[in-house]
Amino acid sequence: MKALWSILGCAVVAVGLAACEPLDDLDLGGGGTGGTAFSRGYVFIRGDSNSDRNVYAVDDNGDPNSPLQLTTQGGAYHPTVSRNGLVAFVFKSGSTAELRVVPTTGQGTPSTLVANTSTGCTDCRDFRYPTFSPDGRTIVFTVVGGSGSGRLARVNTDASGFTFLTNTASVYGPASFMPDGLSVLSAAASSSNGNFNTLIEVNMMSGTATTRSFSLGNTAISVVSRITVSPDGSKVAFDARTSSGGTRVFVGDVGQIISNFTQVTQAGAEDTYPSWRGATELSYLSDAGGGDNIYRINATAVRGSGSLIVPKAMEPAYGGSL
Repeated sequence: MKALWSILGCAVVAVGLAACEPLDDLDLGGGGTGGTAFSRGYVFIRGDSNSDRNVYAVDDNGDPNSPLQLTTQGGAYHPTVSRNGLVAFVFKSGSTAELRVVPTTGQGTPSTLVANTSTGCTDCRDFRYPTFSPDGRTIVFTVVGGSGSGRLARVNTDASGFTFLTNTASVYGPASFMPDGLSVLSAAASSSNGNFNTLIEVNMMSGTATTRSFSLGNTAISVVSRITVSPDGSKVAFDARTSSGGTRVFVGDVGQIISNFTQVTQAGAEDTYPSWRGATELSYLSDAGGGDNIYRINATAVRGSGSLIVPKAMEPAYGGSL
């Protein structure tokens, strides 16, 4: 895979960047409608306020300093990208929340799949954490109710088939599809005030929930923004608040019980939004360089240092065509 940036090999230390071109010397702008056509790479958010939070994309072979702007209306959160050319994201404006999709070409108006006012969306206040099925036809996401409860729901990318997968026996947060597309692995809590410290597998057809882990290891307290299963289904990565403070990226082994949790990123920064870049490499969002930038790291690292690959990119997700 080609390098995304000329300083890709530049190591990140706990307190910032080492031997790197300063970020202040780069043209980070607000994006634009230019950029390389997207096939596989990152989608992310840029914008300092709700009104100018838009979705951008940068291909593996593109220039991360000139990403392709996919939306213009603002209010975008939690983007994720499918294998067949769609980006899903949550749109928020006032009390309105919608799950939308837009093509990765940057050409076309976003389409709304479901809104918090849609028929059948009972007690829907907010949407979070959309994730695509392996075939790109279905999206699972978290629906937050007025009491703070979280349920998993699904909808097809043609806006059909909206339904809840789970009830409120557990409060569900971020989820990720298993490679066969038959179930999702989700972080869950026992109550709306609890920590997302339980990993539960939910069957896509029956909604049956099976607990795969009752804890996140010795140092991780609660999943923060993303859980993601590796392409071969053998590993799971997530970001978690730790017992010593801050948020780090962790990896665990997937089996009947998920175990052997390892802290991948080191202390000294806020590390969130992990994504798999193949079977052995992770990328993640970190403020180690003084801003929200994307780094990559070996998934077997133990409190290691990452390498900077995309600057100024909030809530990133990696994916696209294989």
